[in-house]
Amino acid sequence: MRGRRSAAAVVVAAGLLALTTGCAHHDGAAPASSSSSATPSGYADMQKKVDAAQSAAAAADKDANSTADR
Repeated sequence: MRGRRSAAAVVVAAGLLALTTGCAHHDGAAPASSSSSATPSGYADMQKKVDAAQSAAAAADKDANSTADR
């Protein structure tokens, strides 16, 4: 039991260290932006992909609930 707790503590400490190191190059989890209203590059393309994925999910849900092939 004590060994499991020690191993869990080491894993948690390593995870926190990795997060701290990964975020250390700037202040906070998100990079600083020069303008708060600016959209990131590629945002329109990503929005199209999200819309397509939502449409595909809706079509799959509709097909799964369909009784045509039952």
